[in-house]
Amino acid sequence: MDIENAEMFEILAFVKISKNRAKVLKSLRDEIKFPSQIAKDTNLRINQVSSLLKGLKEKNLVECLNENSKVGRFYRVTTKGKKILKYLE
Repeated sequence: MDIENAEMFEILAFVKISKNRAKVLKSLRDEIKFPSQIAKDTNLRINQVSSLLKGLKEKNLVECLNENSKVGRFYRVTTKGKKILKYLE
């Protein structure tokens, strides 16, 4: 197994260990969303969503499009996140 595959399986495990991480990632599959929209879609509290987004962002699975804004931050799935989503289906 090459390093890239090993890393992808490590990241896939990170997502699959938490059904809520998977929910957040799936919520962002086809759209750019605010954390409040993700919370509504996933039936999670906004503070949970924010924490989950932080972890997903650290693994480069999601990105914030307007990082400098204090409110109204938009998130979307990265290319790496889309690869992981394929394994979650």
